[in-house]
Order: sequence, then C-alpha cells, then structure tokens
Amino acid sequence: MYTHTTQIRVRYGETDQMGYVYYGHYASYFEVARVEALRHLGMSYKELEEEGIMMPVLENHSYYHHPAIYDDLLSIEVSIKNIPSVRIIFYYRIFNESGKMVHSGETKLAFMHAENKRPCRPSEKMIALLAPFFEPGGSEV
Repeated sequence: MYTHTTQIRVRYGETDQMGYVYYGHYASYFEVARVEALRHLGMSYKELEEEGIMMPVLENHSYYHHPAIYDDLLSIEVSIKNIPSVRIIFYYRIFNESGKMVHSGETKLAFMHAENKRPCRPSEKMIALLAPFFEPGGSEV
C-alpha cells in the first residue's frame, strides 16, 4: 500500500457561516492530496497529461466526522491500496492538529487516452513507481 500525507491550513474563505469548512472544499482537499502523493511518488499529473493520459473522476465519496474550522492545520493522508489497472481508487483520511479524524473518503478515477477518450492502462512508469509498495501478485483495481 502506498500512503502519503499532505498538510493544508484552512483559509477563512473555505468556511461557512458557522465557521466550519464548507463541504464542497473537501473534494478540493482530496485533489491536492492526490496530486502531491503522485508528485512525491515521482510522477506528476502534468507528466501524465504530456503522455496523453487523463484521469477523470468517476466517483467521489465523503464522510463527515467532525468539523474542521478556520486556521486548522489539516493532515490529509491519501492511500492507494491496490495496483491500478484502468481505474485507480484513492482513500483519504483528514486529521486536525489534535489528531482527531475530521473527514474521510475515496475517489475512483479512470485512466483515459486524451486523444480518443477511451480507457487505457496507467503508464509503465507509474506501475514501476508503485510496485515496491505492493506484494508480488498484488490485487488490481
């Protein structure tokens, strides 16, 4: 399993009238964590796009546990539990500074050829970068 943690500080404009993070911002937090996890792995979204591979979101699920509030420093843990095939699932857990889980969720994305919009497999580079984090013969998504 590959896991990476990214931190984000809640900005005032991300909160609602009650002072809580507005629910729509969690999808953006997921995206930041996903992009940074791939960058840390050694592959950027930009590289994938330059190779002609897009990654549209097929599903996004969010679970609210406790409110995050303005100026909280959030740690967003993102995990990839399986070697991807034509789809990849990212799992998220978001913690505040006191270690309380405030949010969790997952997103399912597809690999798609940018030119013809048809499903494809991830690049060999991505598989090679992920392989050390999985047992030989690991599960595919």
